[in-house]
Amino acid sequence: MPLESCMIVMDNSDYTQNGDYSPTRFGAQSQAIMSVFTAKTDGNPESSVGLLTMAGKSPTLLVTPTNDIGKLLSSMTRAQIGGSADLTTAVQIAQLALKHRENKNARQRVVVFAGSDIHEAEEDLVKLGKKLRKNNVLIDVCLFGEEGMACEEKVGKLIEAAGGGECHLVVIPPGPHLLSDVIQTSPILYDGAAQPNGDGVEGGEGMDGMAIDPNMDPELAMAIRMSLQDAADAAARQAAAAAPASASASSSSVPITADQPPHRIPDNWVAPTVAQPDVPLHPPTAGATLPPTITSSLRNQLVPEAGASGDADAAMAGEEEDEDEEEQLRRAMALSQGGDVEMAPAGGEEEEEDEDEDAAMARAIAMSMEDQGDGKEGEKK
Repeated sequence: MPLESCMIVMDNSDYTQNGDYSPTRFGAQSQAIMSVFTAKTDGNPESSVGLLTMAGKSPTLLVTPTNDIGKLLSSMTRAQIGGSADLTTAVQIAQLALKHRENKNARQRVVVFAGSDIHEAEEDLVKLGKKLRKNNVLIDVCLFGEEGMACEEKVGKLIEAAGGGECHLVVIPPGPHLLSDVIQTSPILYDGAAQPNGDGVEGGEGMDGMAIDPNMDPELAMAIRMSLQDAADAAARQAAAAAPASASASSSSVPITADQPPHRIPDNWVAPTVAQPDVPLHPPTAGATLPPTITSSLRNQLVPEAGASGDADAAMAGEEEDEDEEEQLRRAMALSQGGDVEMAPAGGEEEEEDEDEDAAMARAIAMSMEDQGDGKEGEKK
């Protein structure tokens, strides 16, 4: 709320004794004046509010613009009900009090509560409005009660002549509502920069219509605004992070046009398999052997393997047996021809057995040779 120096014109005429507003017009008006004072001073601590009456013998200045609520309350107790309202004189006194305000940078405003009949003519009210506009004084008028509501048309001319856009006219009919509550939702306390919400308190920018009055608890209102701003920033960051991902997904996909028919995969299609080398995935344990495809390249041609040495021994054993047979045949041929045969020296049971076998074979050969000789001689005879 901007810095303002405000004068409140209070209606203390005989009409304010009526009880159509709770508790009476005068009591409801007093509560509304306190609401205006609280809103002005909480909105800007340097703002000030004064009070004067417009009925009785003559309009009376009760207190000059101040930000001390104690002075305002004490001045209201001095207001006396009686007489008829004099709007023009009261507004002129209020204008004079604003002219001598302490803070010259404060904007001047007059707030009028009228719950009785206004006797001034329309032309006089238009002149008053032009004078206020010339002196840069804004005016707000609150009409309540049947008598005050009947003057809505000519008071509207006053508002138009005083400035229109920044001056306001509020008409409050009787009802179960409090006058102070309706004033809090009216343009008298909240302009276009901070419109009230449906609950009768200022929604404010970023409040999202919550029932929080920043003027009553500024720290809570600031905390709520900061939390809402943080939530909005987080949502913006998430949206910005999701935008590149969606753009890359859309760019990677190949669009299908009318000229290019869509590629369809057959129902019996099977994914091709890739042959993998027969290599163990885990290291070999103790006693395990590597495949021949791996060990073949590591063999040393000069070092015989275990299987190769066994084959060589078997071949050598076969050659020795052949040599023994050849030696026996050679010996048998020698004995049959009557030659000497070298015998191996005696040296054990095995050698004796070999000699016995050789002797038996020699005898058999000799006997066969003799039989052959006897046969030849018989043929000759």
